[in-house]
Amino acid sequence: MAYKRGVYVQEQATRLTAPVLGTAGLQVIIGTAPVNMLEDPAAAVNKPLLVQSYPEAVGAVGYSSDFAAYTLCESISVNFQIVNTGPLVLINVLDPAKHSADIEKTELEVTDGVAHLEIAGVLPATLKIMDGEKELEKDVDYATLFNDDGTLTIALTGGASALTVSGKYLDPKLVTPSDIIGGVDVNTGKETGMEVIRQIYPKLTMTPGILLAPRFSANPNVAAALQAKTKDINGVFKAVAVIDIDSTAEGATKYTDVKEQKEKQAVTDPNAYAVWGYGKLGDVVYSGSSLAASLTAYTDAVNGDTPNVSPSNKTISIGAVCLADGTEIMLDQTQANTVSGFGVATFLNMNGFRLWGNNTACYPGNSDPKDRWFSVRRFFCWTANTFILAYFQEVDNPANPRLIEAIVDSENVRGNSFVARDICARYEITFNEDENPTTDLLNGKITFHQYLTPYLPAEDIENILEFDPDALSRLFS
Repeated sequence: MAYKRGVYVQEQATRLTAPVLGTAGLQVIIGTAPVNMLEDPAAAVNKPLLVQSYPEAVGAVGYSSDFAAYTLCESISVNFQIVNTGPLVLINVLDPAKHSADIEKTELEVTDGVAHLEIAGVLPATLKIMDGEKELEKDVDYATLFNDDGTLTIALTGGASALTVSGKYLDPKLVTPSDIIGGVDVNTGKETGMEVIRQIYPKLTMTPGILLAPRFSANPNVAAALQAKTKDINGVFKAVAVIDIDSTAEGATKYTDVKEQKEKQAVTDPNAYAVWGYGKLGDVVYSGSSLAASLTAYTDAVNGDTPNVSPSNKTISIGAVCLADGTEIMLDQTQANTVSGFGVATFLNMNGFRLWGNNTACYPGNSDPKDRWFSVRRFFCWTANTFILAYFQEVDNPANPRLIEAIVDSENVRGNSFVARDICARYEITFNEDENPTTDLLNGKITFHQYLTPYLPAEDIENILEFDPDALSRLFS
């Protein structure tokens, strides 16, 4: 041993573990996008694409204002142009190899070296453009440019008076609920649709917070799959789903029909938040699920990225509430409360349009506070995800008192801050001997018990008014 003389310092690992926060409001959106606008459309098919801004989103999946055909574009518009929140994870299921149709040979007139192909969704790589008997070469004889409405402009470098065009175009109508639900190819193992959700944490190291499939979730099979996917993502994580209650002619066109339609769609899970009604801004119609999910994420963001505040009664920039076909509806508070009583949220105009509804879809069948209240349900999911992320590093370490104390102390320090900030009435974790029998300890299992009491939304505020006649007698006495 070396001879030592003087003053020495050593560092020891911090006993408290800094939490790794789960992303409570991370929206995962499954739908369709105009990927024909990309250089490589296949790169944006059935992959989890993280986008932080409008330009990133457009660059990742393309953009079209036809939200009925391209549902991911609807969420892009809502989040980055109306609510101003993000990030998003986009999963596009519209596959050019599967969801495309042939362009019949079309004659185009050329004016000033430019021709217009009035078909949306054209796949430029499939185009065959003929000038008489001559086939033109892309980037040599012509260039293509997409217009705002998704149609295509062809700019010629040489002279021509007429063109004959053929090829393929994307057809979003070919996308079915089965494509949104997805699956796993038994031969290749390739995941599609909702199965791609599994890839988000391994690829992006982010935990899904809110799952949605705008418009498609009005289908009972899609709604059921979304509810199932909120549990045990990657075997451990939890999320919530925001689901559209069908408001087409086949669904609920009156507020009194909402209960029956909710039951038809079998939307009953505590992790589901059902929304009836669409929002309209000018002539543009947005699905209720995309509006509610973005408002929920925004509410988290302005409250310290903590999901303890309900998005209900928060204003959103729409000009009317409507059905899926754009027919406007006007609910008063009594009618909107009736919808809320079905365990379904809607929109109410009370000095501005607001999301209206605190109940998850399990209500009224389940009134357990941890399941019924949307903000409480989300707080429980978020706490579970955060615990897993924070203490995964402790797995396989010696199960000694130091490990147990470190976890208990770390969680309770964090919990004390929540209580001090009025996020929770109680946030406490304990290690109880009676919940840790020797048989469990011999198998390497230790169990903690955590108590969570986030504050419930003040849903019913009442003021009692009383006439006081004694005030008059006192006045003249």
